[in-house]
Amino acid sequence: MVISFKDGLKLFGIIIVVFCAVFVCTFFLNFYLDAIAIKDTVLPEQQVLYDAQLATAKVVCAISGGFLALIAIVMTIFYIKLYVDGHMRQLGILKAMGWSNKKIALRFWVFGLSVFIGAALGFGAGYIAMPFVYDGLTIETLSVEIHFHATLLIFLVAVPTVLYSLLSCGYAFLALRRPVTDMLKGRTKNKKRKEKPAKAGKERSFLVEMGVKTVGGKKLLAFFVAFACFCFSAMVQMGASMKQLSTDTMGLMILIIGIVLAVTTMFMAVTSLIRSNLKNVSMMKVFGYSMKECALSVFGGYVPIAFLGFALGTVYQYGLLRLMVDIVFKEVGTMPDYSFNVPVFFITLACFVVLYGALMTAYAFKLNKVSVKEVMLEN
Repeated sequence: MVISFKDGLKLFGIIIVVFCAVFVCTFFLNFYLDAIAIKDTVLPEQQVLYDAQLATAKVVCAISGGFLALIAIVMTIFYIKLYVDGHMRQLGILKAMGWSNKKIALRFWVFGLSVFIGAALGFGAGYIAMPFVYDGLTIETLSVEIHFHATLLIFLVAVPTVLYSLLSCGYAFLALRRPVTDMLKGRTKNKKRKEKPAKAGKERSFLVEMGVKTVGGKKLLAFFVAFACFCFSAMVQMGASMKQLSTDTMGLMILIIGIVLAVTTMFMAVTSLIRSNLKNVSMMKVFGYSMKECALSVFGGYVPIAFLGFALGTVYQYGLLRLMVDIVFKEVGTMPDYSFNVPVFFITLACFVVLYGALMTAYAFKLNKVSVKEVMLEN
């Protein structure tokens, strides 16, 4: 078998992202279906708040679930590309033996296994958390009871598994469309880019050039770094601000989801970044560069991207909460006024700087342990 179940289970990042998406959508969509079933019992004085709660369920599922599903697609493509590039010679041998691209690509269905695991766990966790969510969403004197909906199980677990398995096979088929001779030599598809001539008096130092090249050559990793910082910024600030607008339970769930997503995507991005730069770092060590200089050449270019992600996360969470207050709950008179929480912003920013710096320091020490001999023998 070309792709083993073990390979599919390695996609831990996709499991986490899908888990978070299905977890949130499960209890909100379940509440929506249960609330719709009792719409005839809603009193006139309850109608405004009732409509606002239904709108909340739809908006959160559409924004959070849709966004996380898109991230899962990007991560699936990223993992498949890494797998194909890392097993180029083995896949080339199979093609040389007569295996077609279609036959090999069909074996990539196991990458959908990670989606199934994440969706199944998220669906189960959503039902466990449902009583707490219903307590926060249920309108006074209006009882919304929890019911099981088989359609949600199908659309939140079975359908994503099938779709992501098809996506994996389809993208793998496209990734395998390259000459067998190139695959046997381990060549990856890299388009040659025209180098821009350096402007007079603007020549960059070697370390700066290395940092720029590292970021420019790994644009997808730059996206994941920005996304990790985006999640941390948006979810932490939103979780802290939810005390004004919802229950402490909802705020805590948002906070935990954001931290888990941030840690997972950052871990995936940084480990992939280190793996792809081992040879460069080993050569720099041979030429006498220090641990700090090696780390800056690999991670330095991502610092502005990290802060950009943090800034976008801040704007996103404020815009989303303003949308909920100004549009969804506009007619609800009991809703408190919401404004940008400046103390929470600076506390989150301070935590972000400390945690990001600690993470980069830890991985800098990991880079320092790179064995030049081992890297050269692998290549």
